[in-house]
Amino acid sequence: MASSHSDTSGQQHLERQMSSRHMLMLSLGGVIGTGLFLSSGYTINQAGPLGTVLAYGLGALIVYLVMMCLAELSVAMPYTGSFHVYANKFLGRGTGFTVAILYWLTWTIALGSEFTAVGLLMQKWFPASPVWVWSAIFIVIIFVLNTVSVKWFADTEAWLASVKVFAIIGFIVLGALAMFGALPLRDGGEAPGFSNIVADGLFPNGLMAVFTVMLTVNFAFSGTELIGVAAGEAKDPEQSIPRAIHGTLWRLAIFFVVAIIVMSALIPYQSAGVEQSPFVTVFEMIGVPYAADLMNFVIITAILSAANSGLYASTRMLWSLANEGMIPQQLASVNRFGVPFLAMCISMVGGLLALLSSVVAAGTVYLLLVSVSGLAVVLVWISIAASHIVFRKRYLAEGKSLGDLAYKAPGYPWTSWAALILSSLSCILIVFDETQRPALYYTVPFVLACYLAHRIFVGKRGKVSS
Repeated sequence: MASSHSDTSGQQHLERQMSSRHMLMLSLGGVIGTGLFLSSGYTINQAGPLGTVLAYGLGALIVYLVMMCLAELSVAMPYTGSFHVYANKFLGRGTGFTVAILYWLTWTIALGSEFTAVGLLMQKWFPASPVWVWSAIFIVIIFVLNTVSVKWFADTEAWLASVKVFAIIGFIVLGALAMFGALPLRDGGEAPGFSNIVADGLFPNGLMAVFTVMLTVNFAFSGTELIGVAAGEAKDPEQSIPRAIHGTLWRLAIFFVVAIIVMSALIPYQSAGVEQSPFVTVFEMIGVPYAADLMNFVIITAILSAANSGLYASTRMLWSLANEGMIPQQLASVNRFGVPFLAMCISMVGGLLALLSSVVAAGTVYLLLVSVSGLAVVLVWISIAASHIVFRKRYLAEGKSLGDLAYKAPGYPWTSWAALILSSLSCILIVFDETQRPALYYTVPFVLACYLAHRIFVGKRGKVSS
């Protein structure tokens, strides 16, 4: 099943240097970021405590379903830039091209905003220094780490991700002790237990609020699919990919859902996330010394980790597009370390342009880019589920045995269809949220423009000229 496509340059993956531990930490690094450390408080404020727990639980279920589909596809065809190649093969070349552009844009825009955010956070400790100096320093560091070798990149990502993991575990343990009175609250108040979660009724802002925050919750979970992007650089993909996916999923479910329960129990929902990170609020309630500085360090680490993963992901998407012949094939060339250097330079330039547009045209160009990239991840999930459905049908139609698949998604076809429907609903439901609705106005024309660009520049020729 892993034979080369007739319409590619033959090579489907880069050097295989990643262990399952590297892939697990890459995925956790891509997921655990500002969505949990900063935005989660806002979600509690909007959907209420119980509503947020339900929304994150449903988000974890959607991610589980999508990742089961991706696991089967990635083990059967462990290609770099995987889900773009699957969309290309099973849903049509126009769809494959569009999925790759959307995913590339998602991470490239993230790079711009992450480097800006790191500069702003460093000003807490160095108030006299300009933001751009810190942004430039971290841009150089992340660029060099990605240039040298995949193993260096993966080792750095594993270290950065582990800082976040320890911070979350510490938050959950200390928060749980405070909830049940084992740790006294600094203001001498009584241990709240679970009383705050239902103190203002089950859904203080209405049940619909749970569904309108779903897209925000899905964004918080985005990054799990990085395992698919890295599939072409995995050692022993038949074992390492399923192991990394299962390891990521149960850790995410615990980290996100349990952390949200602790936040909801300790912080009244009306004041959650309005002024500062809920992590800082809880640490200060317990009396953890230097709580704000500690979380500033963790959030900077989280952002650098996401930028590291983001440059990796956007580079591999461009390499895969070039490898499929959809953009000039010079971009598929690699340096002596096996890294697609030219594709990485273009991705980093894209990140710098995003950083520039966030300053120069924040209300127009940048808003458009952020809106499109926001919906893009969920559209990628839809393409993964749809590709899996077609893959299975075609696999059986070719007379092959399911017993030959090294990994089979449990519960097919229900798993795939549930992933497809629930991801689609996440996109459609933002029609009911006035603040998120403009994302649809930008994304639908952008997707149509991608299909049109593919038809004009690639079209029936199959490949662009280099």
